[in-house]
Amino acid sequence: MGFSIGALTLAFLLRIILTWYPKIDLRNGFWPIIFLPTEPILVLTRKIIAPIGGVDVTPIIWVGLLSLFRELFLGQQGLLTQIIF
Repeated sequence: MGFSIGALTLAFLLRIILTWYPKIDLRNGFWPIIFLPTEPILVLTRKIIAPIGGVDVTPIIWVGLLSLFRELFLGQQGLLTQIIF
């Protein structure tokens, strides 16, 4: 579970970086590896949270939420860590 949360967090971080390069086509080349797992989540989030000043903040929100989830459940004092150990 920790690996998948880490991989998804990395994908969202790469999406944040890719927003600085709008001419990159995310559907071609290497980029679908990052685009396909994150876009459905971001589309749903964009329906709730509109871009602020033309900036899409949804990947930033997901990085924060995933970090919080990872710490609450898998961190040193996390709920799942306490149950397992």
